[in-house]
Amino acid sequence: MGYSVGQLARFAGVTVRTLHHYDEIGLLSPGERTSAGYRRYTDRDVERLQQVLFYRELGFSLEEITAILDEPGADPLTHLRRQHELLRRRIGRLEAMAAAVERAMEAHTMGIDLTPEERFEVFGDFDPDEHAEEVEERWGGTDAFEQSRRRTARYTKDDWKTITGEAGEILREFAAAYAAGEPAGGERVTDTAERHRAHITRWFYDCSYEMHRGLGEMYVADPRFAANYENVAEGLSGYVRDAIVANAERHA
Repeated sequence: MGYSVGQLARFAGVTVRTLHHYDEIGLLSPGERTSAGYRRYTDRDVERLQQVLFYRELGFSLEEITAILDEPGADPLTHLRRQHELLRRRIGRLEAMAAAVERAMEAHTMGIDLTPEERFEVFGDFDPDEHAEEVEERWGGTDAFEQSRRRTARYTKDDWKTITGEAGEILREFAAAYAAGEPAGGERVTDTAERHRAHITRWFYDCSYEMHRGLGEMYVADPRFAANYENVAEGLSGYVRDAIVANAERHA
């Protein structure tokens, strides 16, 4: 008995109007009609509709699909092979696009949306995205990470200049106190540690004293972070960590 236009529309996820249009342009005409003149689609019609929808999904126009399906000697297996090859090509393009988007996402993980020239102007040789993937693996999804991402996404080049300028001042204060032989637990040095914590809270996320202590330990334990201080003065990373701990204890 075949399938009515309504039944086929439901099976295929298309509208009745679409099937009527396909019939009008000769792309898909029902193979049978009832005695009353109603369209009835056969199994071969269903198979042709599947081919039509495949090619539509691949971006072909209706005119192109008509020419492809009516190509002499092209059987269903030929169409399947052709579609498989076209799909593989599309998958390849989409994978390449996905990889490009992923690289862009990594570049913007911390919201640093600057041109290469602006990046060099603000950060010099330091690459703020160097550890972006690891940062997201460690802290992605945490309140602090999301708060930092929301804030930094709005920052301009001038904002980043201010941030790096403040961070540089704090580093110089630590280095000067260290060179002068001041104790890490002294008032001047713990005040600098407090300024460091406030800097993080102001620009990135609400940094509690406990979180600040965790950062201090990372500055010593992770050679990559320690280098930021050790390149200034040997032993400075441990000195900063001790100052952070002392500052947390005096505010306990």
